[in-house]
Amino acid sequence: MAVTKGEQYFLDRIRQGDEQVWADFVSRYRGRLVRFARAKLPQRADAEDVVQETFIAFLRSIARYRGECDLETYLFALIRRKIIDSYRSAGARKVCLIQDTWDSDREEGSSDLLDVVESPEQTASWYARADEQQDMQKTILADALSDVVDGLKKNLNFRDLQIIEMLFYCQIANKDVAKRMGLDEKAVALIKHRNLKQIREKIGRRLETSDRRSGPAGAEAEIPDSLLTDLWEYYRFSCPKRNTIGAYMLGTLEPDWHKYVEFHLNVLGCRFCRANLDDLQSQSQETQQEAFHARIMESTIGFLSRPT
Repeated sequence: MAVTKGEQYFLDRIRQGDEQVWADFVSRYRGRLVRFARAKLPQRADAEDVVQETFIAFLRSIARYRGECDLETYLFALIRRKIIDSYRSAGARKVCLIQDTWDSDREEGSSDLLDVVESPEQTASWYARADEQQDMQKTILADALSDVVDGLKKNLNFRDLQIIEMLFYCQIANKDVAKRMGLDEKAVALIKHRNLKQIREKIGRRLETSDRRSGPAGAEAEIPDSLLTDLWEYYRFSCPKRNTIGAYMLGTLEPDWHKYVEFHLNVLGCRFCRANLDDLQSQSQETQQEAFHARIMESTIGFLSRPT
């Protein structure tokens, strides 16, 4: 979830005003951001404007960026906000795959994992403590969700992973998930209950370790659907890595992984990963064209007329 050493190098050099590193950074992420925007904005010019605004927003926010997620995730979070803003200004609507059926009408903000009990005297220090508690709660829940998803991947339990993606990420009703997966609705409810129980247990253990138990007990607190979605969207817990998407494109993944990535891309319709796939395909085509060009040059250079 945190930045890698390579990404930290980018950050440090960009913060120092290194223009060449900034140019390299833009080149590295520009393609996938444009393709992400093009999936939602019909005009290429509009998509490019949004990408430009995203890079500007990145530079403006870089001083506050703490590295709580990797750079690609952070950029996707920024560009999604820019696209939402453009939709609001234009009054446009979204139509796409599963992921597009739930997020266009979501309200701003997110819920707390643990309720904050209102104080009769809400001073500046009270608000500071409330903000600190909210940040802690979100971090604990994010860690718990990440652990659950990693466990499902490690055990190749992609059926349950697909189900909780639809339930927790996309907020699709149990009956609709059951229909999509060819399962009984009770089976889906059981899987949901089992994974929520694991999440609450992880939260409870983390709170015991941190010895910070203000508010209701973490293991017993209700976890709002909106908070699950917000965190999942921000951290992209289940998104395959870029090299995994590349292996999917080349057809070199193991069958179980291939089937899951197929679902994630083409059923769930993850716009982040579809943008990565489109960018990789474009790069592959460009590489093939360059190789073809080089082969032509190599085979024809000897036939060029020599000056006499």
